[in-house]
Amino acid sequence: MIGGCIEPERNRRILEVRLVGRIHRFGVDMHVRLDSIVGVLSFCLALVAGTAAEAQTIHVSVEEIALRNGERIEFGDVYFVRADCSSLLTSEPEVEVMEGPPGVAVAIERAMVVPFAQNCEKSVLGGKILISARNIEFYSYSRMVLRITYRTPGGNFQRSQNINVTLFP
Repeated sequence: MIGGCIEPERNRRILEVRLVGRIHRFGVDMHVRLDSIVGVLSFCLALVAGTAAEAQTIHVSVEEIALRNGERIEFGDVYFVRADCSSLLTSEPEVEVMEGPPGVAVAIERAMVVPFAQNCEKSVLGGKILISARNIEFYSYSRMVLRITYRTPGGNFQRSQNINVTLFP
């Protein structure tokens, strides 16, 4: 020690150690930051790729029917039941054609139906979907989208049904 000062050689070594320590800490921070960036980018890529794969696995239930001019078919039963097989409907269900070919009409006829899909044995209030074709002049194939509204004590419940319709004159 000269005059209360640190020797120049020792001072240089302390400075080097401090600089190396800072570089090392800076290097660790940079490494962590780089890992974080890579992790976030990988996560975002996984989300994008996962969303694309999920969109490909969505299955839309589509029924197929064929009608001749003047025909009327019973498409299916509509009902809304509890787990104990009692009806939740306060009135008969309603149907609306959201999209479809001209000349095709859809209605729900009030009926007592048996909800076999829920393993019920007794009839409940519901209806039958009837689809009819009138004034069909040309062959056509198109998609029809129906919206069925169920009126229940808890409010209205809606579902849609897609139907591919082949029409014959």
